[in-house]
Amino acid sequence: MEGDASDSLVSIKNIERELICPACKELFTHPLILPCQHSICHKCVKELLLTLDDSFNEVGSDNSNQSSPRLRLSSPSMDKIDRISRPGWKRNSLTPKTTIFPCPGCEHNVDLGERGINGLFRNFTLETIVERYRQAARAATAIMCDLCKPPPQESTKSCMDCSASYCNECFKIYHPWGTVKAQHEYVGPTTNFRPKILMCPEHETERINMYCELCRRPVCHLCKLGGNHSNHRVTTMSTAYKTLKEKLSKDIDYLIGKEGQVKSQISELNLLMKETECNGERAKEEAITHFEKLFEILEERKSSVLRAIDASKKLRLDKFQTQVEEYQGLLENNGLVGYAQEVLKETDQSCFVQTAKQLHLRIHKATESLKSFRPAAQTSFEDYVVNTSKQTELLGELSFFSSGIDVPEINEDQSKVYNNALINWHHPEKDKADSYVLEYRKINKDEEMMPWNEIEVCGTSKVVSDLEENCHYAFRVRAYKGSICSPCSRELILHTPPAPVFSFLFDEKCGYNNEHLLLNLKRDRVESRAGFNILLAAERIQVGYYTSLDYIIGDIGITKGKHFWAFRVEPYSYLVKVGVASSDKLQEWIHSPRDAVSPRYEQDSGHDSGSEDACFDSSQPFTLVTVGMKKFFIPKSPTSNEPENRVLPMPTSIGIFLDYDKGRVSFYDMDHMKCLYERQVDCSHTMYPAFALMGSGGIQLEEPITAKYLDYHEDM
Repeated sequence: MEGDASDSLVSIKNIERELICPACKELFTHPLILPCQHSICHKCVKELLLTLDDSFNEVGSDNSNQSSPRLRLSSPSMDKIDRISRPGWKRNSLTPKTTIFPCPGCEHNVDLGERGINGLFRNFTLETIVERYRQAARAATAIMCDLCKPPPQESTKSCMDCSASYCNECFKIYHPWGTVKAQHEYVGPTTNFRPKILMCPEHETERINMYCELCRRPVCHLCKLGGNHSNHRVTTMSTAYKTLKEKLSKDIDYLIGKEGQVKSQISELNLLMKETECNGERAKEEAITHFEKLFEILEERKSSVLRAIDASKKLRLDKFQTQVEEYQGLLENNGLVGYAQEVLKETDQSCFVQTAKQLHLRIHKATESLKSFRPAAQTSFEDYVVNTSKQTELLGELSFFSSGIDVPEINEDQSKVYNNALINWHHPEKDKADSYVLEYRKINKDEEMMPWNEIEVCGTSKVVSDLEENCHYAFRVRAYKGSICSPCSRELILHTPPAPVFSFLFDEKCGYNNEHLLLNLKRDRVESRAGFNILLAAERIQVGYYTSLDYIIGDIGITKGKHFWAFRVEPYSYLVKVGVASSDKLQEWIHSPRDAVSPRYEQDSGHDSGSEDACFDSSQPFTLVTVGMKKFFIPKSPTSNEPENRVLPMPTSIGIFLDYDKGRVSFYDMDHMKCLYERQVDCSHTMYPAFALMGSGGIQLEEPITAKYLDYHEDM
């Protein structure tokens, strides 16, 4: 074994990054295989589940937009870890619940099932490789014999059955020839002892001997006969081993055979890096030249504007000076007044008239100046304020000149916002663009201009996270070819939900009627089938039988905070009730017999006859709105008799906003994020998303928008 390792083309020391746990960023310790086929340390799974449990109990979903819990691992107490490790661990006390776990490797939520950690396989192969790496890293430190008397000798082999290491002499003593121990399996010196037989985590006494092709995991024969894999396609372990080993060997041979090609490509990349560096410096010099030209233009305009202001200032000051001199002359008219007084003493009429006429004109002129005082010029320079708003906006959008690159177009039908925003765009000249820059900014109510945030994207779609709740955002995109970019696309305005998105699945156990309802494997879609059972029940209509509603609820309850979730009602649906209900009301609906009860006299029956709406009180422990036949029916208001349009076209997607603390529920049109109806609801108990179907119909929960998606149907 050691010889093969030394002859390997790839050194064991070169695979360190494959042996690092994505949660703790250290070498794997007792790694477990998640359903998404990624591995994680056993202790990391416990710590992450504990963090999720604490955040649900203490914070609820008010902090659902915060960073991943793997970034704040803490040291949990042993009693909490034991509680999490027990089978059937769940956060929902109403019904048994499967555990949703966020994989830190792919950032995708995976279902651990009701058994939780106990349902995961231990990755012994990865554990062995990690141990080989540790041995290679500490080659100078020998593994000593466990049975030698002091001082112990260096071990030469380890027994996997005895879980001990031996020197040559001790191995012969404790494994004598001709005995059962002589048949034990031994390997080179190691400290990693694993069991020889892989046992089933579901049936702990059964050996793994099959491979489920659908779930891509080993199973035992009991799993196939009556367990969770009874309807799945399985193959023998030897066949799966042979197929996977051949595929892996071919992939390795292909990579090794392409070693020369990889080296050639690395050399080409180094040349491209040098060329990129030269072209980048040249582009910088050109950009500096263009900006210097702009600076020259600005300096010239600055000088021109300042000269105009100085000229206007000088002209106005000259006018004021002239006016000051005129009024200064009025002060010098005191002699004129004395002269006029002496003229008044003249008694000869002809002489007086001859002198007084000219004197009167002079005094009248001085009098008029005093009566109508007006400054000769304006002191304000309002006409000389430089308006640079347009130029500032243009300079803010200053970019590289587009040379033949078409403008990308955002696809409004494929772009949406939920827990995150998904922006999709189309580019007619896709092959000519090297990359794209997606810009987005928040639009304030007072239309204040917020700065644009930029994200560089290689493809034609991007998920934008960390958006504020109940806000409008503008998105636009432009294409780049080297240092050349296209103009920005037309802006797309999206409105974020009013609260953090509440993630849940349909509960397949609490009240679920599998005779009338069909739930998919992912538990995010349910359909109502008007089949043979309803036809048989129709024979009883003459004796008062009425078809009742089939209820299904979310698998997680709400005890505080603000929450928002969305779903789609299929257009062919006959009658669907959607909303929220308390845990005690759900128990009453689910467990009370409804065969002989007329739906017209049930408040929650789903029939929009009007009698049930009229008797609603101000606050009750449930609220359900009727949707069906491509219509959305708004319940009657118990306090208003005014006519109103209570029948609206059914939205493509419907959102529900529950404010538990204020006891209020609202129904939204997701396409426009518009509130269609809201009312008070009694939230004194745990509240659940509630749905009810009658006749043919279907409900699809909106899938959260994530940065990465897993393909569970990948070929083996």
